[in-house]
Amino acid sequence: MKEAVIINFPFDNRKEKYTYADYLNWPDGERWEIINGETYMMSPAPSSEHQRILMEIASQLHTYLRDKGCTVFPAPFDVRLPRGEEDDEEIDNVVQPDLVVICDRSKIDKRGCKGAPDLIIEILSYSTAKKDLNEKFNLYEQAGVKEYWVVFQSEEVVEVYQSNDNMRYEKTGTYESNDQIKVGILPELEINLSLVFQNRIE
Repeated sequence: MKEAVIINFPFDNRKEKYTYADYLNWPDGERWEIINGETYMMSPAPSSEHQRILMEIASQLHTYLRDKGCTVFPAPFDVRLPRGEEDDEEIDNVVQPDLVVICDRSKIDKRGCKGAPDLIIEILSYSTAKKDLNEKFNLYEQAGVKEYWVVFQSEEVVEVYQSNDNMRYEKTGTYESNDQIKVGILPELEINLSLVFQNRIE
């Protein structure tokens, strides 16, 4: 897959900053993200293994969260991360994480989520690794996402970061294929990685 790159649209290549207003007018069938006003065209459809991992984690989260106050959403699902009280059209951070858990229902609307989810999980692929480990890491930290998981699918490893009292991420664990991860925002829930990484699609 090709590396995710910053792209300015050819019909307006003089524009230095894009917002959610631009995002809403972009062509259907194309997936884009905006991080700090810069546009990122998302890679082609994720691999079968990526989607299998996503569905297993989502299934474990969904089963636990049924009849509880939090909700899990898989991609594609728009997350708008405002810097303050700006209107939707002025927001310059719009992303589509692989999985999000949201416990404040006031953040959920017909367009997706406005505000920081409680948990974000990104499943790395070759084409997204740099963005997920750098731009998105910094964005999620600054936006106040309490917990961020990075899934290294090829290595069968999950790194977990949690926000500390200074709103900075600390790595709280590195987990392998036979481990269970206790979810920081949901301490009674453990994700079974042996189920996540079994039956790999090569």
